[in-house]
Amino acid sequence: MTQICTNPRLRLVYLSRLLGKEPGTRSVIMASLFKKKTVEDVIKEQNKELRGTQRQITRDRAALEKQEKQLEMEIKKMAKSGNKEACKVLAKQLVQLRKQKTRTYAVSSKVTSMSTQSKLMHSQMKMAGAMGTTAKTMQAVNKKMDPQKTMQTMQNFQKETAKMEMTEEMINDTLDDLFEDSGDEEESQDIVNQVLDEIGIEISGKMAHAPSASRTKPTASTSKADGISDEEIERQLKALGVD
Repeated sequence: MTQICTNPRLRLVYLSRLLGKEPGTRSVIMASLFKKKTVEDVIKEQNKELRGTQRQITRDRAALEKQEKQLEMEIKKMAKSGNKEACKVLAKQLVQLRKQKTRTYAVSSKVTSMSTQSKLMHSQMKMAGAMGTTAKTMQAVNKKMDPQKTMQTMQNFQKETAKMEMTEEMINDTLDDLFEDSGDEEESQDIVNQVLDEIGIEISGKMAHAPSASRTKPTASTSKADGISDEEIERQLKALGVD
């Protein structure tokens, strides 16, 4: 199969046999033969050929290394037998063989460089295609977008955003005024004072003279001496609904 692909004469024979088999096969082959190749197809074929060349160079180098070992063994054998003339001839062959092996490394390096360059060209072609598609898309979008309308839309957005912020600030200020705790505290203090007045305790003046917790608690007789008994205080508290 490899010979058919590489030898032009065998390739023609192979194609002629295929063309004579079936009409469907004939049309497919003819279409593939006359189909216009794209740049990607050419690059793929080139990379395929470069890979094949690299494999062939590797095989040739392996064969040269095998011959090199054989020559070294022959030179040692002739040296042991004392045949100097044969050693000289074999040594010259060994030198030429090693030079040839060195050239295979240079050729392999060149093929690798060509393969790398081909891949780089393929990548650049892909990038150029992507940039072209992006440019067309941007061009279509720019045609649809009017700069003046876009600017007006942005200005309207900023204006409405400022209005929303002002409205939110006004609502927050109103809620703060409604839920301000200063009036509630005064009203609560008035109710406490009223309850204490009703049960006979004056919050102003007398609380400063109240005995501390470390002193002894007032007895029932002391409370009666002030004019109000404990029972009276409890009764008034219950009447007010305070347990």
